[in-house]
Parts: sequence; structure tokens; C-alpha cells
Amino acid sequence: MKKKLFLSLFIAACAVSQLSAQMLVGSYNIRLKVSSDSVNGNVWAKRCQVMCDQINFMSPDILGTQEVLHVQLLDMLKGLDGYDYIGVGRDDGAQGGEYAAIFYKSDRMRLLDQGNFWISETPDRPGLGWDAACIRICTWGKFAKQTATNDEAFYCFNLHMDHVGVVARREGAKLIVSKIREIAGDAPVIVTGDFNVDQDDEIYGIFTQSGLLKDSYVSSRLRFAENGTFNSFDTDLYTHSRIDHVFVSPCWQVDAYGVLTNSYWMPDEASAQLMKGHDAPQEIDFARYIRRQPSDHYPVFVRLN
Repeated sequence: MKKKLFLSLFIAACAVSQLSAQMLVGSYNIRLKVSSDSVNGNVWAKRCQVMCDQINFMSPDILGTQEVLHVQLLDMLKGLDGYDYIGVGRDDGAQGGEYAAIFYKSDRMRLLDQGNFWISETPDRPGLGWDAACIRICTWGKFAKQTATNDEAFYCFNLHMDHVGVVARREGAKLIVSKIREIAGDAPVIVTGDFNVDQDDEIYGIFTQSGLLKDSYVSSRLRFAENGTFNSFDTDLYTHSRIDHVFVSPCWQVDAYGVLTNSYWMPDEASAQLMKGHDAPQEIDFARYIRRQPSDHYPVFVRLN
């Protein structure tokens, strides 16, 4: 009887230990705040509220974000529950231009070190790289769980590669792999970002064939990804292309991967009349609303062990 009880307690303890070892990470291009989006109905104030609600519900330990202007960063910090961040504006290394900010749950994660480098021939300072249309930056942080020792630390790199320059993406990918080796050494690594190339592109292979990284989508035990990761603010579009990736060191076990296509709805002034639904209880009233996305990218969330 005592042996059975001990075995049951041991199994339960192992299950609790395994659960506590899990970590949720994500990548989210939030779409920078531009006036033309608001004119088209994709208003930042509403988008921010929906994204923050979504992030708070998912409650990732680490979230890499892209296209975050300083004003958006401040808005998100107000809306997010218990998150701190690292990162700088890409244009000047301070507050100018887009951030590749890494948000982290400050009660779960300890920040041990941090830094930034530019995806260019001069990675130590702001500047255009190769044939890039925009200045591009990679933000990195060294983290450990609050309950872990510094020996159990891992690194997270978050980036946004150029949307125009093919050479910039190719040479930038080589630079990022080199920087990961230089900064992280043998420690476990997570790489999040908008890479602006999908899983069929040669530049994707620079990461997955480096020996340092694997694609969490390919390696996941469970997968929920009914669409690619870019939607162009159109909920009816489908693509197989995944341009937002979460790459991880081979030592990570990828338990689950998801591309979340959550929407929100806004009133349609041209069709405000209430109606009844097909086979719906008569107590329910419906109205024709416009379905919208909080960003022109879908977020990616990955559960790691």
C-alpha cells in the first residue's frame, strides 16, 4: 500500500514538474500606427485593446513583437497585465522608429542581460543594410525563469527582416546566425520575428540548416494553423505562407504550435437592422457587423518544454 501511494505521489510530482517546465512564447507583428489604416477602419485604439486582451488571455512568458512605434509601446504597456519589455527604436537606438520589442512576464522571467544589433554591414549602429528599404534591428535578451538558476538561462532574439531587399534578407540571415553563435554560445535559443520569407524560401533554409535552429511549426507535437501568418487586413484571404516564425534550439521540445486568427467586429452603419438567425432561438437578435483583424499579421504562439 505504501509503495503504491509513493508511486502515485511520484507520478503526480513528475506531472507538476513537467507542467511548470512548460513555457509559452509568441511572435506578433502588431502593424505600426498609420493614419491610412484609421481611414480604412483599422483604428489603433481598438486594435490595441483587442491585441492586449488577446495577449493577456494567452499570457505568454515571452512575446517578440515587430513594428512597434514608441507611442504604441506605451499604449501596450498600459493594456498588458504584468509585462515589462526590452528594445529600442531602430532609427536611432533610442525612441525613433519601430521597435522589435520583447515583452516578458516580469513575475515569471528574470532578465539577465540584453542588447541590440542592426541587420546591416554595421551591426553596432543604426544604418541601412545592403539593398534594404528600411533600417532593421534585432533585439535580444538573456532570461531565466524566476525559479531557475542562471545556469538554466536561455536567449531570445527578436527581429524584423526587410520586406524589399533580397540581398539584405540573405546577408541579414547569415549575420543573425553568426550573432546567435557569438552572443548565446551553447545556451538554448528562441528566435521570433517577421522574416518576410516563407517556409519555401532559400533564406528560411539559412536558419533551419544552420545546425542551431529548428522551425517550431515543423517540430510541434500538436498544431493549430489553418492559415498562414499574413492577412493584409482581409479576413477572407488564405495563404499557406508562414512569414512569421518561431525558431528554437534543437534541445527544446515543441509541444504545440498555433497561428491564432481571432477577429473582432465593428458596426456596419449601412446594415444596422436587427435580424434573426437561421435555426437560432428567437430571443437572440443579430446585426450585420464588419469583421476585422487587430493586425495585418496573425500572431504565432508556441508551447515549449
